[in-house]
Amino acid sequence: MSCESRTAPSKSGYRASMLLGAAGDSLGYRGGRWEYCESGETIRQELAALGGLERVETRPPEWRVSDDTVLHLATGQGLVTGKSGEDLLQELASQYVEAMKDMEDRKPGPSSILGTSQLRPGEKGGYRIPFNPDALGCGAAMRSMCIGLRYPRECELAELIRVSVESGRMTHHHPTGETSTRVGTLPPRNSPPRPKIRARGRGGYRTQPGQLGVLY
Repeated sequence: MSCESRTAPSKSGYRASMLLGAAGDSLGYRGGRWEYCESGETIRQELAALGGLERVETRPPEWRVSDDTVLHLATGQGLVTGKSGEDLLQELASQYVEAMKDMEDRKPGPSSILGTSQLRPGEKGGYRIPFNPDALGCGAAMRSMCIGLRYPRECELAELIRVSVESGRMTHHHPTGETSTRVGTLPPRNSPPRPKIRARGRGGYRTQPGQLGVLY
């Protein structure tokens, strides 16, 4: 099967992926109350007291989306410009800087805050920031899902890896941050068909050499 002949997700599929991702984020965040709660049992009890999941309407202010969705939308907005190469990376950097202006009542992590403050979109190499070995956290991965939607074909795998790694290290330099960004793009590009759960981890290992190629 050629690269061009593989069917990409439909527009409704793209839309559903973005909306359902935001809805799940809103539920898990609950204004910061559940995101930072370390007791799953407490969350289940509070959800039951609300009448269960079917009674919840994810509306602000209690159910606003978190910083993760704001930055995920920024990634999507950069990708739909149709840019590529360094122009795309500059666009993503610009989108992330702009998205950080919409963080009232949200709680972005320290790596996202510091990283975006150091981006210089429009300048040569402005999407790169000084290396920070302490740039931990999952913020880069949380904004990466739609990269997999943008590059669903096997022949686009190298570009998917490059964009995911470069977008991740705009804020998160630690290997776990860069790796989680790449792995976070894989499930959406594999749907449909959805791979078995046991097979998904293999996809992460299979793409690791490509990540190392971008880094080194």
